[in-house]
Amino acid sequence: MNGHHGHDHSHAVVSENNAKKLTFALVLTTIFLIVEVIAGFITQSLALLSDAAHMFTDAAALAIALVAIKIGKLPADDKRTFGYQRFEILAALFNASMLFVVAMYILYEAYQRFSNPPEIQSLGMMIVAIIGLIINLISMKILFSSSQESLNVKGAYLEVLSDALGSVGVFIGAVIIYFTHWVWIDTLIAVLIGFWVLPRTWILLKQSINILLEGVPEEIDIEKLRNDLLGLKDVESIHQLKVWAITSKNIHLTVHLYAPQADRNALYQQALEMLSHIHGITEMTLQIEEDECLAHSYCQPDDNQQKHPHHRDEDSHQHRD
Repeated sequence: MNGHHGHDHSHAVVSENNAKKLTFALVLTTIFLIVEVIAGFITQSLALLSDAAHMFTDAAALAIALVAIKIGKLPADDKRTFGYQRFEILAALFNASMLFVVAMYILYEAYQRFSNPPEIQSLGMMIVAIIGLIINLISMKILFSSSQESLNVKGAYLEVLSDALGSVGVFIGAVIIYFTHWVWIDTLIAVLIGFWVLPRTWILLKQSINILLEGVPEEIDIEKLRNDLLGLKDVESIHQLKVWAITSKNIHLTVHLYAPQADRNALYQQALEMLSHIHGITEMTLQIEEDECLAHSYCQPDDNQQKHPHHRDEDSHQHRD
């Protein structure tokens, strides 16, 4: 139907826009990553190296997110009827896993340093932290709007956000060390950065796994959806209701509606409006049945043909918005 072309064109425009934003953020992040790694070794600051490690995962996350967008634009074929859109979710899952590994390494290194803290060059820490914070804030501003629409970009945005907090932590730690010479503050800041990152990483990981397991998307209230379908005119019962997502904003639905007295075209239009505008379902398959056993899908094939020889594929209404 006509809505399919419009949806594909809109998705392509959004993807291209996201790719440009990610590319700009990647260039900024990579340049500063090199500076921060060098500065971390020179100053002997674990907090700075922790921030550099997060900056590395930022760069990797941005690069993976870019690759995901490029691969996701590949067309569907006979082997992959949904195309490669779900590569976005694999990228988000990989980014979350990387963040977990980095956070655990920093916590381990911090444990080692508590007993033997090295000498810290606090002034160098301050300068690098300020530069890092500026770059992270620029990247966050670029990615924020797209992070509300794509789980892939959201993963990259969360990495940049965590690194921005890391830069703030490094700066505060450097100021305290400069005036007090409490070098253990550097290790404490590194630990706090690690503990701040872990819960947010868990949220991203959980969202990614839920989509890969084809669970009901978090933004869908399945009980309200079921009640709204039952509230449609002439619908007596619903069966085979399934809701899942291919990507973070590409939600699919299939359902059988038992409505023997309904005007099929009118019911279809009513269901379409409700599902797309109230629940944000982007692609749906609605099957309207006149026989309850067909709606339940427990009729034998021979019985179906005997009772309803006129029942053909066109009895099913499909819509892609």
